[in-house]
Formats: sequence, structure tokens, C-alpha cells
Amino acid sequence: MAPRWPSSIPWIVCAFVWFAVTGAATPPEDSVETLVRAVRDHQATLTRLLELQERDALRAEAEVVRRQDLAARELIARAEIAEAESRAVAARARMEATRDEMRRTEVMIAEARAAAALARIPPPAPGDEVHPDNHIIFGGGGPWSLERAGAVERFFATRFGRALPVSARGQTPLHDRLGFDHRHALDVAVHPDAPEGRALLEFLKRERIPFIAFRAAEPGAATGAHVHIGEPSGRKAVRRAEAETSR
Repeated sequence: MAPRWPSSIPWIVCAFVWFAVTGAATPPEDSVETLVRAVRDHQATLTRLLELQERDALRAEAEVVRRQDLAARELIARAEIAEAESRAVAARARMEATRDEMRRTEVMIAEARAAAALARIPPPAPGDEVHPDNHIIFGGGGPWSLERAGAVERFFATRFGRALPVSARGQTPLHDRLGFDHRHALDVAVHPDAPEGRALLEFLKRERIPFIAFRAAEPGAATGAHVHIGEPSGRKAVRRAEAETSR
């Protein structure tokens, strides 16, 4: 069962992102809050779905144990254990997919709130950084595309001995639903104030790679923290429009 977004989200986001892209005015606070409420409603739906999936996973795992016992007593073929194990794995996978979706919605809230902050300030100059609200925005100045993601991943793996925790690479179905242009960006699930986050930000600065670091979806919250590598989609849209106008 795929989670569905409330039908009110698309027009809310389109209006909201229009303000961020054009820079015509600060996005109305009620538009931001309406979007956040819609995302929270979706999270409530995901929470209910997760509860059902957790029960399903527990039943599937109990069935594995039951069949193992029957097979030990030679009442069923051992092949029936594998069938039950396959169902249990699938149930766990559905549960983890829902949890991932819940984490991504927190990231969306963080990026929606950041768009409001971005609309109120000029973009940082190349190599400079600004600290609006709960974010760190670095102007980069060097070349960036998803083709350079490999260099970021190698740095992180060498430094910390594990894979870079990428939560979104380029455009995802969730970005499509919310109207965000994420085609050239990479989201990394690290807190910018944690040791891993600080090291990542220093690397990005040395390489002059633009980023936005989010401490949380909302001030005081513990969720939604991540590093968005790449330029804000609004800034890219403005430059594309300016380039087309100048032709």
C-alpha cells in the first residue's frame, strides 16, 4: 500500500515555491504553515500505516518460528520455512520503507521552512556563508553536479569508514509530489553540528561545493536535520530564467 499525499499539497507548494523562486516577496507564513500541516497530516497517516505493518511483521516472524518448530518435528517440509521467511523479510522491508518516507517528510518540512528564509535574503556570494534562522547556507563558487557526488562519498568513507548516508539523490517521487526541483542535489542524513556533519561541511567548503545545512525541521526539534548538497532550486530557476531572457 503506497502512502498518498493530501490533494491540497500540490497547489500549496506551487504557490509557496513561486515566491521562493521569483523573490517577489516573502512567502506568506500561512502558506508555509498550511504546507506543514498537510505534511503532518500525511505523517499521521504514515504512523497508522506503520502500526499495521509492524503487526504484520510480527505475525510473519511468529509464523517463521511456528514453521521451524513444525519442521523440527518433521510435520512439514523445510521448504515451507523459506516461504515464511520470505514473507517476513518482505513485511520488514515495507515497514522500513514507511519509516524512510516519514524521515523524508521531516526533510521536506525543513526545506520548506528554509525556502521562506531564502526568499528574505540575497544569496551568499561564492565562497561566503550566511546563517539565517536554523540553517547554514554556503555559496560554493566551484562546479557542482551529481557527477561529483562520488568525491563526496569517497571522502566520507575514507574519513569515517562507512558509506555516506544519502537520503535523496537527485529527483525523487516525494520531490515530484511536493513540487521541488531536486534533480541536481544530494541530501545527506547527518546533523551539521555532529562530528560527521562538521567534517562534511569543511570538505564541501574546501571544494567550494554549495550546500544548505539544516539543524532540524523546526527549531528545537530533533528530526529533519540534514545537509543539502547543491544549490537551492529557487536560485537555479532564477538564473535559468535570466539566461533565457538575455538571449
